[in-house]
Amino acid sequence: MAVDGNLNMIGYGLAAIGPGVGIGLIFAAYISGVARQPEAQSRLQSIAILGFALAEALAIIGIALAFVL
Repeated sequence: MAVDGNLNMIGYGLAAIGPGVGIGLIFAAYISGVARQPEAQSRLQSIAILGFALAEALAIIGIALAFVL
């Protein structure tokens, strides 16, 4: 039984683990920080959203490269 298809998507699936773990760590640190200092929520929230956007950008670049290559 031959496997037909493109292995780029398997590579992207494996590469998406990194941003997924990164986003989990970002929001785990955010929740921990807010639990320790609730008054710093607004400052921590903006930093967490920026970190989320940067980690998600890596995943978007990865899927673009998977389709291009």
